[in-house]
Amino acid sequence: MFSKIKTCATAKEIWENLTQICEGNDETKENKLTVAQQKYESIKMKDGETMTDFDERFTAVVIELTSLGKEYSNRELALKVMRVLPREWDVKTMAMRESKDLNKLELHDLFVNLKAYEFELETRSEAGPSTYQPTKALTAEQLSNDACPSS
Repeated sequence: MFSKIKTCATAKEIWENLTQICEGNDETKENKLTVAQQKYESIKMKDGETMTDFDERFTAVVIELTSLGKEYSNRELALKVMRVLPREWDVKTMAMRESKDLNKLELHDLFVNLKAYEFELETRSEAGPSTYQPTKALTAEQLSNDACPSS
């Protein structure tokens, strides 16, 4: 790379050459943006994928788009994440939509919240099925018979 900039006379000329080498021309940038937008539009959480892994994949696409000049609002990012999660997440995402201001919800905070929920689900599933048994309501007559047995 040094050989491509060693003949430059000014720092500005060096910077322009380095930018051209690393980023490419306008057509290259446009192609990169198109590919990154296609990744963004088609991203979905995979079966068996952890929220941490999905967070890394999604954030990498968002960073790539940002570096190419395409930015999304907090609301757009939050809604995108919520739409691409599996159906099992519907209850959580619906609750978040109703309880949080998505315009102020940072992507990092969204994923922290989702990871906490994922952890809770995993903890419950590891604990096994619930052993809770509903009890019958005792009538006043049964209570008085138990308190004062006849005979």
